[in-house]
Amino acid sequence: MSEAVSEKSAAIEVRAVEKRFGNVSIIRDLNLSVAKGERHAIIGPNGAGKSTTFNLISGHIKPTSGEVKLNGDVISGLQPFEINRRGLSRSFQVTNVFARMSVWENVRCAVLWATGHRYAFWKNVDSLPEVRERTAQILDDIHLTHRRDVPAGLLTYAEQRELEIGITIASGATVVLLDEPTAGMSNAETERAMALIRRLTEGKTLVIVEHDMSVVFGLADRISVLVYGHIIASGTPEEIRRDPKVKEAYLGEEAH
Repeated sequence: MSEAVSEKSAAIEVRAVEKRFGNVSIIRDLNLSVAKGERHAIIGPNGAGKSTTFNLISGHIKPTSGEVKLNGDVISGLQPFEINRRGLSRSFQVTNVFARMSVWENVRCAVLWATGHRYAFWKNVDSLPEVRERTAQILDDIHLTHRRDVPAGLLTYAEQRELEIGITIASGATVVLLDEPTAGMSNAETERAMALIRRLTEGKTLVIVEHDMSVVFGLADRISVLVYGHIIASGTPEEIRRDPKVKEAYLGEEAH
């Protein structure tokens, strides 16, 4: 396996993290390093703790013990919005958009926060050129300009996932976490989503949880395999393909 990422060059550091719910230990002695600018996939069987790991990193749940660092600073214990303001943004397994708001309004909400604007009843958001330009650019990036006035709830499933990726990127975060972004998509939709993710995360740090091995091996620079709340292997896609522990625990024939 490849050498561990040095702390200085790490965007995300998870050190000796454990998460228990009552007497049940979901995450056990979790150690994970993700280098700045790296595309890192976390894979594993159902119930391995992948989404829990995302929730621990993004602050939606607190670790029972251990610590999480973002760009060298400890963030475990902070609220999700505080972590977001430090440069980390994430999507969720279940599409998480404002269904009654238009596509434009969904993206604009994220852009407003990213550009430092807060709610003020005397302020007309349409008069903010930097917000308008950034929103238009993101809609162009995710190929939804032609759907800008459509309520988000009326988009196709694939379009909603693309919109959510756009909202995630709109925050201006340098570290992006995507939780199963291609789940439920057709092969053609998956190919389009992969191209979109690759383009929009260029120069950023990407951590992705994904079951589709074609997506994992097509996107990731490095892969970590999580089994029963513990990482059993981390390495390049080729190292993971060859690792006998990974084949036995998870990949099986998919490694070929």
